[in-house]
Amino acid sequence: MDLKPLQQKFAANHDVSFSDENGLVRLHVKTAQATALIFLQGAHLGAWQPAGFAPVIFLSRMSEFVPGKPIRGGVPVAFPWFATDSKQDRIDGHPGPLHGFARVQEWELDRVHSAAGVVNLALSLEATEMSRSMGFDHFRLTLEFRIGETLRMLLTVKNEGRAPLRFEEALHSYYFVDDVHEVTVTGLEPTGFVDKTDEMKRKPAEEKHIAFSKKMDRIYNGTTSTCAILDVAGRRKIEVSKRNSNSTIVWNPWAAMPDLGEWDWHNMVAVETGNVGADSVTLDPHGSHTMEAHVSVERVR
Repeated sequence: MDLKPLQQKFAANHDVSFSDENGLVRLHVKTAQATALIFLQGAHLGAWQPAGFAPVIFLSRMSEFVPGKPIRGGVPVAFPWFATDSKQDRIDGHPGPLHGFARVQEWELDRVHSAAGVVNLALSLEATEMSRSMGFDHFRLTLEFRIGETLRMLLTVKNEGRAPLRFEEALHSYYFVDDVHEVTVTGLEPTGFVDKTDEMKRKPAEEKHIAFSKKMDRIYNGTTSTCAILDVAGRRKIEVSKRNSNSTIVWNPWAAMPDLGEWDWHNMVAVETGNVGADSVTLDPHGSHTMEAHVSVERVR
């Protein structure tokens, strides 16, 4: 892919650079505060590492970095549905792709701005041939990143049509941990959940922090709480706060997958910011909705 137009457009900003991997355009951020990697396909954050810390975002070493295929790890954008498409005949008698189409489409890089060591980026996606084939013709997505010693991600959905737009959304964030067996997640103690590992049964609040000893795939609805990932082996805490998000999803497959290595799952936990299931969003014509996740990391003993 020809990178010259991007390089010329953003040549004045020395905090960013571009490269091509197997036809996927990658945007690199490097400042005194942090480094980061973003794929233009899916506006997909592949890495964020604040200065003085180990990587915070997990990216599978076995992911296929191929145009049109999902990337395993990082922060995929799930839109306009989360997980399996509920419409079984959306395309030629089949459901649409897992987690929707946004994560496998090329986004436009609209803006790059640096100030006081923080890089602000904005990428956008409008209707495409793929989205139209799935019934989504009048929308605009914008994903803003604020990359520094903390990370902010703001996903805005705008309804540009004349009818209400209903959707699910998630920032499917994978976090790097030293050993998931020694990880706990706090902030969801008083909240019940949908257990996807047990026939989607609704289960009551456990009133205790989350620990990992087997496959976990839970949707916590009706919660705006801040979550903390205590990475005991890594001696650090990752905090995830959010705004305009009423769902938190917690996941670890507890096994290898075709694009997740035998040992990779030991080093990741997904704590996702979203509005899914009972928390899906309906936008009036010309309305907009912005969901935000804010990630910070600190050392602990």
